Amino acid sequence: QVQLVESGGGLVQPGGSLRLSCAASGRTFGYYNIAWFRQAPGKEREFVAGINWSGSHTNYGDSVKGRFTISRDNAKRTMDLQMNSLKPEDTAIYYCAARPYTTTIYYNARDYTYWGQGTQVTVSS
Repeated sequence: QVQLVESGGGLVQPGGSLRLSCAASGRTFGYYNIAWFRQAPGKEREFVAGINWSGSHTNYGDSVKGRFTISRDNAKRTMDLQMNSLKPEDTAIYYCAARPYTTTIYYNARDYTYWGQGTQVTVSS
């Protein structure tokens, strides 16, 4: 089992950057695929980025490709999301999620078993 806690959200101006972190508890963190999702008011939860258990493979949602970078450190049991060139439409609650490792990085929130409580990101001038 894995417990996840996000941090690093806040208010940033358009064009700015933020780095979100997700800290995990549990000895088997390295055996889980990890992802970031986000949910804006009135919208469905959206896949942002995912990374496989070893960190060798990543995937990104179309709206964040080239701007966001996902990474993980299994020794520290952490996962980060570096967000650059932020836009107002990036405003949402961001969640980290985990599922037992597979060769595929899943895009659907239903495929993830463990979730953090979320951290708010607001992009506004």
